Amino acid sequence: MPEPDLSIIVVNWNTRELLAQCLRSLYLPSQSQGQESLQKPCSCEVFVVDNASSDGSAEVVSQRFPQVHLVQNKENVGFARANNQVIPPSRGHYVMLLNSDTEVQPGALETLLAFMDSHPKVGATGPRLLNTDGSLQPSCHPMLTPGREFWRLLFLERISPRATYPMHRWDDRAPRQVEVIKGACLLLRREALNLVGLLDESYFMYTEEVDLCYRLAQAGWQCWWVPEAKVIHHGEASSRQVAQRMYLALYRSKIQFYRKYGGEPRANRFKGLLRLAYGPRLLVATMGAPFSSSLSARARTYRQLLAELPEM
Repeated sequence: MPEPDLSIIVVNWNTRELLAQCLRSLYLPSQSQGQESLQKPCSCEVFVVDNASSDGSAEVVSQRFPQVHLVQNKENVGFARANNQVIPPSRGHYVMLLNSDTEVQPGALETLLAFMDSHPKVGATGPRLLNTDGSLQPSCHPMLTPGREFWRLLFLERISPRATYPMHRWDDRAPRQVEVIKGACLLLRREALNLVGLLDESYFMYTEEVDLCYRLAQAGWQCWWVPEAKVIHHGEASSRQVAQRMYLALYRSKIQFYRKYGGEPRANRFKGLLRLAYGPRLLVATMGAPFSSSLSARARTYRQLLAELPEM
């Protein structure tokens, strides 16, 4: 059996209907909706790794999409480990990590693969991500640094972007080299992945794609944003179910990244910046908590973050 062009891996946790939408979009022909693809249709295999969902997600996959390779975990092993379960046995020339709350638009896969085929130094690409209403969603960003994060936390991005890209000013027809591609839809060259290694499983959720893009750059591979390929990303459907825990997991992962690439001094410097940024936020949220349920929830989250920082 010939190797497919692409192996698509979808990790799922309790997003049954969105997962079904995602899979339908993958099997939608390129000529749908009156649009004809200018690219050669690609061959692909699709894997769904279900992280012990309790909403019937696995049953939906097995009943509605029998052509999908379904892996059912007995516990939630996290994003990185779940992807790593099926990357080695997958057979595609390229590997795509795809969130379960996405919808791939017609022609997007062919566009991304064509770009990779014609740019052999590119190790990873990502599409233009769109919100549910069709508006632009950030799909790439500069590499994480403590200074950039602190700049963002002080709301200074509106004055001068440092932690984000001014994507609203970019030409949406011109590919652009970037530093980090968002993991909601990340296409990887298998040759590059074999060289730098799989996702770091010490990240349970968040920042694993930052780590991977960093390793790709260190090894001499490029990352590019390809805006003519479009993917709708409904956004954080799994993490919203456990919002406070995921908020803490986000910063735990970022501290882990700084520790991995800078040791304890860099991790501690970032922790100090977080205290400076979140101390005033906690004060304001606490003062407003009696009058607002959302501020009350924020106060609890900020208080928990600051309490757990020393152990992160």
